Amino acid sequence: MNKGWIYIWIGGLLEVCWISGMKNADSAVDWLLVGFAIAVSFVLILLACKTLPAGTVYAVFTGIGAAGAVTAEMIWWGEPVRLDKLALIALLLFGVIGLKLVTDNDKSKGENAKAGAKR
Repeated sequence: MNKGWIYIWIGGLLEVCWISGMKNADSAVDWLLVGFAIAVSFVLILLACKTLPAGTVYAVFTGIGAAGAVTAEMIWWGEPVRLDKLALIALLLFGVIGLKLVTDNDKSKGENAKAGAKR
């Protein structure tokens, strides 16, 4: 797994933290932590875009955030656990995993192929 994927996963987990933080923050320190998590998650996503296609990065990042936020709501904040929610989270995660499986991990392979075709 290249660094881009690691950046996406960490950024996505931070997204879950700041989404939950936005809902539950009630002090200046809480809001500073939310802002920090937002900034770090977006920096990680920008770094991931250097080695992976931006569309894939964004889709996986938001998929992790959405699935994680809904799951966190059910686990920690008393949102009802429903089979339809769990099925939709599973569907979303299958899409994220599918994008990981079909995305070329090295942009330079495609760039090298284009350069070779020009010769």
